[in-house]
Amino acid sequence: MTGRRYVIVNGDDFGFSHGVNEGIIQAHTHGILTSTSLMVTGDAVDEAVDLAKHHPSLGVGLHVVLGCGKAALPPEQIPHLVDEQGRFPDNPAQAGWRYYFNQAARRELHQEIEAQLQRFLATGLPLSHVDGHLHHHANPAVLEVLLALAPKYNIPVIRLPHEELTYTLKADFQGWLAKGLGWSVFSLLRRHGEKVLSGQGIRYAERVYGLLQSGAVTESYLLGLIPQIQANVVELYAHPAIAYPHEPINGPEGAGERELSALLSQSVKDQLQASGFQLTNFPELIASAAF
Repeated sequence: MTGRRYVIVNGDDFGFSHGVNEGIIQAHTHGILTSTSLMVTGDAVDEAVDLAKHHPSLGVGLHVVLGCGKAALPPEQIPHLVDEQGRFPDNPAQAGWRYYFNQAARRELHQEIEAQLQRFLATGLPLSHVDGHLHHHANPAVLEVLLALAPKYNIPVIRLPHEELTYTLKADFQGWLAKGLGWSVFSLLRRHGEKVLSGQGIRYAERVYGLLQSGAVTESYLLGLIPQIQANVVELYAHPAIAYPHEPINGPEGAGERELSALLSQSVKDQLQASGFQLTNFPELIASAAF
């Protein structure tokens, strides 16, 4: 491998809850986390924005919510997307097919995604990147909307999940069948995404790790994965969190704490350094002209 190597370590679901916010800030101030993705309709979004403003070294992007969460617009404006309480479907496959095949839903997607971008803009935070909760943003119908809105909102980077199945299975063979199926689907979505993003000059990382290991990005997994990585511009994402009684959780029970522990691990930090990676975020990387 030649040249400098960069890794963006992102915490998803910023603004989901106080426990998620605290986990992300701990991973940033005491660990390897450099970036986060904000849910502008999350229950703890105001706290998250305040925390981001007090930690300017944290890159903050938009985590578009189109499933398992609340919409920015009222239900009567987007009846083909949400229920009467303004919530998107909890079933990712059901939502994905609807967004792709239902023309009325596709028209409403533009309104809702723009409303979420406007809410992000209203925070006053610079937009680092865009990705999506449950990766609905990789759906070609959703990606089409993001591309249409990209010039108006200066979207610099969009996440395109892309990781080697063999690397993940070598680091953790559990759930191999589900990982294989997920890899197959998102490999197709990646190829489509690369074509349309490159055509509009929007950047994306060479590799993005986390999808196949969602909820289980542990210290042991990272120590097994990192030495295998060959790409030079890499995004690694996780869902660090601290569990509090009576707060909703954004993954399997205990997963947030395990992933937080991995991002705080000195062994993981040492392994990144030994592999030649420099910690950064997307705005720093773009400013350095290395991306």
